[in-house]
Amino acid sequence: MPQKIAPLRQQRYLAYTYCMPTDLPPTIIASTSDEPLITLAGAWVVNALAHDHRLQELNEELTSLAKRKNAQWDLRQLTNLDHVGAQTLWRAWGKQRPVSLIMQPSHEGIFDRLAIVSAMPLPTTPKSRLTRTMLLGNRVLGFFSHLFSFIALLGQLLLDLWLFARHPLKGPWKELSANIYRMGAQALGITALVGILIGIVLSYLSAQQLRAFGGDLYIVNLLGMSIIRELGPMLAAILVAGRSGSAITAQLGVMRVTEELDAMSVMGIPHGFRLIMPKVLALIIAMPLLVIWTDIMALIGGMISAEALLGMTPAFFIYKLPEAVPLLNYWIGLGKGATFGLLIALIACHFGLRIEPNTESLGRGTTSSVVIAITVVIIADALFAIIFSKAGY
Repeated sequence: MPQKIAPLRQQRYLAYTYCMPTDLPPTIIASTSDEPLITLAGAWVVNALAHDHRLQELNEELTSLAKRKNAQWDLRQLTNLDHVGAQTLWRAWGKQRPVSLIMQPSHEGIFDRLAIVSAMPLPTTPKSRLTRTMLLGNRVLGFFSHLFSFIALLGQLLLDLWLFARHPLKGPWKELSANIYRMGAQALGITALVGILIGIVLSYLSAQQLRAFGGDLYIVNLLGMSIIRELGPMLAAILVAGRSGSAITAQLGVMRVTEELDAMSVMGIPHGFRLIMPKVLALIIAMPLLVIWTDIMALIGGMISAEALLGMTPAFFIYKLPEAVPLLNYWIGLGKGATFGLLIALIACHFGLRIEPNTESLGRGTTSSVVIAITVVIIADALFAIIFSKAGY
């Protein structure tokens, strides 16, 4: 006698045989008479459609057959039909049942659900109700939010500097030296290259104009004042804002995304004392040194161009430089460097701490940090020019 199959095992057996590949593949049989009969046979299920790799061909064939008028569709030969197969037929029929359709009673429910879903209206995107006044108000509130956070960051920096001055042995000396190396020493190459090129270009353009008026000797005054007082600090600040400022913002943003800042808070490690203060101090120290380096490279480029165009020797250029440029301009340039370094570091840290834990905010915050840092540097340079307009000449 055959052994009886337990109910659960029998269900599993039936389900297994139901999905066996013994079913016919999805097939379309169409007659060419005046009243065409389109018969569908086989298993119209997702596994059969994907396994047969004929889904696109079936869609094209069904679409062409659906255009026939007075066609009769016979689905009684289907061995299996799931939602994917029914959806394929429904799209070919233009999301409505054909006039003449014969099917098994068990398949009625699938097409009834498709008809109900097709009749539902598609969701529309709600129109924004924000008026121009509301958008302007949001911008103003965002500005004051940034201003409040920046003032709070500046206050926390002053407290950390006071703590560092009281307990210098407990200060983050390793972080400070590492940041000076990354922001200062590693930036020497790019600042030297840009400085030399700017010096050559400025000297070349100036020499052409001065030669026309017989003022060749004044090229030392022009290059010395423009480079030492203005171009040197500005070039160094813009390069550092794009290089180190973006790195600071990205570093703090990644720490926010990876929840390292939260871990530091849980362990009781202050963000300002260990992360913000070393970066700010490093840029305040490194920027004046970079300004000196950029000035030297730009003057070297100017001397090279002056010798090539005007025949002025480097020795004569160096001899005339202290006479042409008063020493106060040198100190003004160094003061600009320290101020620019402070502003760049604060802005970079401010945007780094405001980054949300997602990659989109990280890219947007880094871009905003660089753009605003360069803008603030240019504004600060204009203020320096106004304040010291009568000094150093």
